[in-house]
Order: sequence, then C-alpha cells, then structure tokens
Amino acid sequence: MADLQTIFKEQCIIPDVINIAPGELLTVKYPNGTTVEPGKVLTPTQVKDQPTVTWAAKEQEYYLLAMVDPDAPSREEPKFREWHHWLVGNILGSQVGKGEVLSDYIGSGPPKGTGHHRYVFLVYKQPGKCDFSKVTKLPNNSGEKRGKFSIAKFATQYKLGSPVAGNFYFAKYDDYVPKLYAKLKG
Repeated sequence: MADLQTIFKEQCIIPDVINIAPGELLTVKYPNGTTVEPGKVLTPTQVKDQPTVTWAAKEQEYYLLAMVDPDAPSREEPKFREWHHWLVGNILGSQVGKGEVLSDYIGSGPPKGTGHHRYVFLVYKQPGKCDFSKVTKLPNNSGEKRGKFSIAKFATQYKLGSPVAGNFYFAKYDDYVPKLYAKLKG
C-alpha cells in the first residue's frame, strides 16, 4: 500500500488526478499478454484492446472503473486534463463485462512529440447501484466529450469516496496512434 501511495505521489497522479492513493493494486491484463505494472512503459500497440481488470471486489457491492489520461495533449500543457479512455459503472462484484458502460474503452493515443503520458486506472466502491442516466454514453469510435473530464469530480458527484484500487502505465506515440485517430473520426 505504501508503495502505491509513494509512486502515485512521485508521478504526480496525486494531486493531478486524485488526492488519496488507492489502497490496493489493480490487476490489468491485455489480451496480448501485456500486464500493467505501476509506472511501466507500454506502447499504444500493446494497449489497443480492452484489458481484463481485477481487484478484491465484494460480490454484492457495486463499483465504478475509470481510465484517464491527465496529460492530454501533453504533460507540459494538459489543457484537456483529464481525457477519459474508459468508464464503467454499476459493476456488481468484479464482473466488469456486466457493468454499465458509460464510455467504451479506447486505448492510448498520445500525439507525436508529446512524450510519455500517464494512463491511470481507478476503481471506486459505489454506495449502491447508481443512476447514470444523465451521463452521456460514449462509443469507442468517437473522441467527442472525453476531454476535460475529472474523475475526482465525478466521484464526488456520485458519492464514491476515494478509489479502492488503482494502477497506471506510461505510453508515448507509436505507429498505431494514426490508426486510432482514424477510428475516432468515425
């Protein structure tokens, strides 16, 4: 736990994204076998497909999963902080696939020349099943309405408290990014 707290502070996820580090490491595995470890450098090609995410979930509790990039379009000039890549609520236990998809998964797409971006996964325990009917549902073929999101404000709005699990990786531009941008244009 202390290690997660330390690395989230060292990499400025605290305070750029959240104020308190999660108590548990979130396990994130991509279909190609890539596993996220805190601070590991991955490529957009490695993370293009939706991962499997697991944590010590309680079967009868509801959770919310988020993935955000606080470095959009760059860490030096984060004018779109945070760009959210994935948002799933009302996950009963650890059954992410049965949760309510608020924003479909989009892999990393850091613009050319912007260096390493932080991609942060967070899981929050919900106080119960939430009404997300007013949240605009976003498909994976559009980048519309994903920028200037704040998972901390979203968590406050839905009374989620602090994240219970988290993880993050770094990624910078590779030759998959133009393919992702083409997909996002619909």
